Amino acid sequence: MKQLIKKLKIGSVELKNNLALAPMAGITNAAFRSLCIEGGAGFVVSEMVSAESIRYGNKKTLQLLELYPSEHPIAIQLFGSDPESMALAAKEAEKLGADIIDINAGCPVRKVLRSGSGAALMKEPGILEDIIKKTVKAVKIPVTVKIRSGLTAKEVISPGLAVLIEGAGASAITLHGRAAADLHSGPPDYEAFAGTAAAVKIPVFGNGGVRAAADAARILETGCAGVAIGRAAAGNPAVFAEVAEGLGGGGMLPYSSPFTGEGEGGGTAHNVTRSPAEKIKLFMRFLELNAALYGPESGVVRARKLVGYWLKGFPHSSALRASFMAARALPEANALLLQYLSNSKK
Repeated sequence: MKQLIKKLKIGSVELKNNLALAPMAGITNAAFRSLCIEGGAGFVVSEMVSAESIRYGNKKTLQLLELYPSEHPIAIQLFGSDPESMALAAKEAEKLGADIIDINAGCPVRKVLRSGSGAALMKEPGILEDIIKKTVKAVKIPVTVKIRSGLTAKEVISPGLAVLIEGAGASAITLHGRAAADLHSGPPDYEAFAGTAAAVKIPVFGNGGVRAAADAARILETGCAGVAIGRAAAGNPAVFAEVAEGLGGGGMLPYSSPFTGEGEGGGTAHNVTRSPAEKIKLFMRFLELNAALYGPESGVVRARKLVGYWLKGFPHSSALRASFMAARALPEANALLLQYLSNSKK
């Protein structure tokens, strides 16, 4: 059987495996990314950050660039349509510790498209090429690009774009295997994965619909070098370990206690705990990290976007979710979660 889980390099950056955390707005902050690195991700990507806001020193935007020592290797994803602003923002991200700069040329959100950014760059290949070239020249770290298979499902343009991206100096590509018009619905286009991976020599990470090892295997078997996982990680940072285990690569991935129930570094992917109790304890740890990042009140409020993912499928979780949405501080949130654990043991 072909080894699907393997070590990989993006430019000069060495990855322990070929599984990546995909960027998700409001979710993939420093606290969450740290847990995903512990959970087996080869590298993680920040939520997308506005290059223009960085250029003009917006404090809230600069906070998105805050990195933890435990979350490397980390790619900061930038979006914008002005090559000079993108290059300047990349320099700032590099200065603050980014290992990789990722250019967003795939976001289908209307507000982003109206600015000429995200997936709008796919229909402006000249601008996209200029952005990549200027960004590559501005930094010493690798530059990657995220794209979609096309703007509509009728026209797959990712293979041709991949050739342009490679020629402009990018070190890797992440391909969301759906058209921009399809957002996150429908199955990914496996022919687009295959055609795009075959068109270039740099690594292509396939993204879209990966929930388990079988989904990852199907993408990797198209010729993609790696897989980027988004929504499945939102409620389970150990999904990377589970996928690696399912593909026969579990022995590569050491874990710390939140995922194994053992001592620091003691255990491998087959020991990953999936019980509600362990996931609740891990969520409480996420809340502590989030509170350290944003403050005890704001950290809990910001976690509301994740709680639905994290508790999905738990017994009697709807009431807990409703109570959590009203919690406004860390002690209150922790008390709710501990009470749920206590009740679930009865």
